[in-house]
Amino acid sequence: MSPLTYLAIYFICWWIVLFPVLSLGARSHSEAGLDLGDGGDPGAPVLPNLKRKFITTTWVAAILWLGVVVII
Repeated sequence: MSPLTYLAIYFICWWIVLFPVLSLGARSHSEAGLDLGDGGDPGAPVLPNLKRKFITTTWVAAILWLGVVVII
């Protein structure tokens, strides 16, 4: 397979892993007991920690990608 195919498989693995990782440790404003006033979404996370979640997604996707490459 070409390197572009490997990259595409990694991107798909990364994208699939992103969604479960986004929900880890997320606490909404309503769960924290914070009132946002007018226009605020009570379901929005208080501290999303996106940088940490993207790093976690990257290494978990790399492990998954290696498994897929070995199987292929």
